[in-house]
Amino acid sequence: MITTTSALAEACRELAKADFITIDTEFIRETTFWPELCLVQMASDDLAVLVDPLAPRISLEPFFELMQNEGVLKVFHAARQDVEIIHKLSGKVPVPLFDTQVAAMVCGFGDSIAYDQLVARTTSGRIDKTSRFTDWRRRPLTEQQLEYALADVTFLRDAYRALKAQLDKAGRAHWLTEEMAVLSDPQTYDLHPDDAWTRLKLRVRKPIELQILKEIAAWREREARDSDKPRGRILKDDAIYEIAQQQPKDEQALSRLRTVSKGFERSAAGKAILAAVARALAVPKSELPAIPRPPQVPEGTAAAVEFLRVLLKIVVEEEGVAAKMIASGDDLEKLAWKGETAGVPALSGWRREIFGDRALELLTGRTGLVYRNRRVEVVPIA
Repeated sequence: MITTTSALAEACRELAKADFITIDTEFIRETTFWPELCLVQMASDDLAVLVDPLAPRISLEPFFELMQNEGVLKVFHAARQDVEIIHKLSGKVPVPLFDTQVAAMVCGFGDSIAYDQLVARTTSGRIDKTSRFTDWRRRPLTEQQLEYALADVTFLRDAYRALKAQLDKAGRAHWLTEEMAVLSDPQTYDLHPDDAWTRLKLRVRKPIELQILKEIAAWREREARDSDKPRGRILKDDAIYEIAQQQPKDEQALSRLRTVSKGFERSAAGKAILAAVARALAVPKSELPAIPRPPQVPEGTAAAVEFLRVLLKIVVEEEGVAAKMIASGDDLEKLAWKGETAGVPALSGWRREIFGDRALELLTGRTGLVYRNRRVEVVPIA
């Protein structure tokens, strides 16, 4: 367990000599908005270390510098939350990146395979998951916790090699480029408070209700970030919906809402909410946002989507790639409706090669589906 800056710097110098290192983090965020980093695990072929970011006076700067070393590939499993933490603390995203969960989808291991399942299928190792949801803030960590934490990066070395070998053999290493570009983009982690409303279900029917919902969601997001508290502890989603629908203009009206506690209307938060409602009500009617409506798709689209689902299943079986990597349900609907102009990922790059072109052929009647020999086949239509 590394507990000093000097020991961390020495370990990072050694790790920087490797072609790739595996990385994982343990964190707690149940009672905070931002995840609290409790442990960092790193491993190369020659060294495996645990770093205690909670140790007194330790600086993680050597670790952040290693994360920016472009000569060392950083291997994560399900990287997004780990990268989010590193970006929050350092302001930068680790480069270059390799996500074994994404690679596993390309290699035919199904959608979003769990780490212990990946290890079992690519190595001879087994992961004991009993320490997964323990309190990583408590010190000292138990031997069981330490063993679990090390296993998260030591088995990952062999899993990475197995996946890389499969990718190279199949000539699919470049298929990961688009996904890694998203993970490596700082904009992925710089979510603006004004966009917070997009995470809510739109239980509103009028433009003014949507405007209020946007204002309240943005206020809650800023409050949660500034106070480092979960969004729900600032204001629950149900309260946002009720405020948007009831549009309280004064303390008395706010106090009558079922979703806020007694006396809330007199608090600083209550006054801020009333101010947010007032801002929304002051927006001219012509400038209010339109309620997003699902497009009116042409008749027959639903049947075409079902055909595309069958084709997608055929391609998944033939190519050994997770369906999630090729096209989502929304993508299939857009394809069925708009064809070549759908603007979905399935119509570009490797996805088009294995699925997109075949989908267009099916939609334009150049191919069809037949059931024979106890299986569905794609056949040309003269």
